[in-house]
Amino acid sequence: MATPVESPLTFTNVGKTQWWRSGFFASQTGYVLLALVALFVVMNFASPYFLTQGNLQNVAKNFSFIAIATLGVTLVIITGGVDLSVGSVMCFSAMITSMVMTSISTPGMPGADWFVHLAPDGKTVIANMPGLILLVSILAGLGVALVVGLVNGFCIAVLGLSPFVTTLGMLSIVRGLGYVVSNGRGSFPSGPDADSFYKLTSGVVFGMPAPFIYLVVLAATMAVVLHHTGFGRHVFALGGNERAAALTGISVVRVKIEVYVICALAAGLQGIIVCGWLGSAPANMATSYELNVIAAAVIGGANLAGGAGGPLGAIVGCVLLEVIRNGLVLAQVNSYWQQTLVGVIIIAAVLVDRLRSRMA
Repeated sequence: MATPVESPLTFTNVGKTQWWRSGFFASQTGYVLLALVALFVVMNFASPYFLTQGNLQNVAKNFSFIAIATLGVTLVIITGGVDLSVGSVMCFSAMITSMVMTSISTPGMPGADWFVHLAPDGKTVIANMPGLILLVSILAGLGVALVVGLVNGFCIAVLGLSPFVTTLGMLSIVRGLGYVVSNGRGSFPSGPDADSFYKLTSGVVFGMPAPFIYLVVLAATMAVVLHHTGFGRHVFALGGNERAAALTGISVVRVKIEVYVICALAAGLQGIIVCGWLGSAPANMATSYELNVIAAAVIGGANLAGGAGGPLGAIVGCVLLEVIRNGLVLAQVNSYWQQTLVGVIIIAAVLVDRLRSRMA
């Protein structure tokens, strides 16, 4: 007599991921995106001007002024570190760029003969090679940012100092150096290449603000590097477990230094772009910007404990902050509420992520 074959056992609860831990909701960035969409809807009802083309271009330009620096800070946070010096680096790089451009464009200043000469009328300054002054000035601004990043990385990776304490000290050092070199006065980019500088930093490309185009290119590059290169895997490994990363052969010191250098360069580039937008580099430029930058990174899903974060989250966090600011202005709400709302959003974002982890 044939023995009946029993139906195979099924385990519907094994290996099944809860809906709030999969797909779109697998990261904090997904929830923040939902909040951003809801905020767009609310702001549209609050002001009929919010979704106009001109205002959206204004939003794109404004959030780009902190988003590039946020990409760099996000990279540092992924490794479990933090960089509080980004605001000061933005200011210092902008000031050096502006001062170098003005100096080498002024006949009679040291080294200016290599770059400019006077026209036959004895008044008009002409560049010896168009674009060279612009290139040298930007490289000078990025050069000082590179030095700051190297010092931060050396102190943290080699000397073993705390990232918080090191970058807090660098915040004061770099800000102080900015006041020293400028005597507390602002600097204005000038010379034959000044117009080109303004076009590069605050112009329009294909109908979009130039800073936004730079942001998209840099964010795409960062996404590829983080998820498709060995360096990106090493960055996440450091944030997940630094000791285990070292045991697997990852050069922890090298990766840390590189991350802080990239962060400083991103801040320097951001400062140069803001300088072009403002038309000057005031000595108090970007004061407290580090708080907005870090807030945007954390809101976007970067975990201060390390191991989580990415360019999409950084951009979403920056957009959220700018939409709040812009919406409050259009709705004629007291702008001082912005800081309060930002604080509430930071706590709410971290709380949602913690609740998801407990429910896993």
